[in-house]
Amino acid sequence: MLLPNILLTGTPGVGKTTLGKELASRSGLKYINVGDLAQEGQLYNGYDEEYDCPILDEDRVVDELENQMREGGTIVDYHGCDFFPERWFHIVFVLRTDNSVLYKRLETRGYGEKKLKDNIQCEIFQVLYEEAIASYKEEIVHQLSSNKPEDLEDNINQILKWIEQWVKDHNT
Repeated sequence: MLLPNILLTGTPGVGKTTLGKELASRSGLKYINVGDLAQEGQLYNGYDEEYDCPILDEDRVVDELENQMREGGTIVDYHGCDFFPERWFHIVFVLRTDNSVLYKRLETRGYGEKKLKDNIQCEIFQVLYEEAIASYKEEIVHQLSSNKPEDLEDNINQILKWIEQWVKDHNT
């Protein structure tokens, strides 16, 4: 049976991981957090002193994911999306969060002042939504609000309905 590949993207702290794990649990699709994958496989090519974090080796990540993406049925969670091949995803969801909510979430994570400010600006200027629109066909890119617990449930239900319809359309 053919199953879709889904990309969850958005600024750090918008709820991609929470949504992705719960969606995988309810849909039976595989869940991949690119940050975790990179950490496990040491898929880095340097260290960013300014942001105090490793630099992702995007080519190695793509190589690592290629076979799983070809099989289908995968939910990918990452805050960037412009390096993934367009052919991989059937739909892209960009999670969006109000700045005041996002600020509190990132502050709780212990983000430094510069990292906090830059991520909030990223959300204000819709950087990741614009990146998604530039990287994929506009009709497959959708924004989802992710501010409160009810949004999570609404988003899960909306995506589960989409998966169900996609599976019907592609397996008959």
